[in-house]
Amino acid sequence: MQGKHLFEYAMIRLVPRVEREEFVNVGVVICCKRQNFIRCQIHLNEQKVLMLDPEADFDLFRSYLHSFEKICKGENPENPIALQDAASRFRWLTAVRSSMLQTSRPHSGFTLDLEESLVSLMKEYVL
Repeated sequence: MQGKHLFEYAMIRLVPRVEREEFVNVGVVICCKRQNFIRCQIHLNEQKVLMLDPEADFDLFRSYLHSFEKICKGENPENPIALQDAASRFRWLTAVRSSMLQTSRPHSGFTLDLEESLVSLMKEYVL
């Protein structure tokens, strides 16, 4: 990759009890429209989630996170969103919603290496 790439990113948040609006950052999604690049990394810290909800349903959370990853990767041909370009998938994944799986508002930046930026954001905000 040559030159700096404009990218957008958002934190992936797990909200075990939506009515309480408390969340745990469980991942990062990053997108560069010009490169048609979208990736996410996810790490579910069960201890943090249990602090917010001692009765947390981790099977349900894992299924939501798996679906998020599949849409991000464009792996589900039966889902019309998964068939869209990277920027469109990013917009859909980061749309404001009231559910157990949410994202922060998108932020932007410049980078020479998109993969390295994803790893760096993951370390800073999730791990």
